Amino acid sequence: MENVILKKTIEFSVEVVNYAELLEEKRRFVIANQLLRSGTSIGANVHEAQNAESKNDFIHKFKIAAKEVEETKYWLTVCKSVSSYPNCDHLEILLKEIDKIITKIIATSKAKNAVIG
Repeated sequence: MENVILKKTIEFSVEVVNYAELLEEKRRFVIANQLLRSGTSIGANVHEAQNAESKNDFIHKFKIAAKEVEETKYWLTVCKSVSSYPNCDHLEILLKEIDKIITKIIATSKAKNAVIG
């Protein structure tokens, strides 16, 4: 069975890398770096959660991914607000999908953990 969140976070990371490269071409290195770090960290934490040591560790890693989603939203808002920056609407759409999935995974995992614990 395909793991949707793993697939979507990889796709998002690739898109973030491509967008960051566009920013670097415009010599916007600081913003490119910030977006690159937070945007790719989402998937890194989701992937790391796949080998969590416990259910609490799994939830913790997904919460970190959720924080990175919020930071990435911030940087995308900045990018969208600067008229000379390339369009990033596609990144916002992908990020909303990822955010919904991560939020659901956290809520479901917490509920299951409460029943077990």
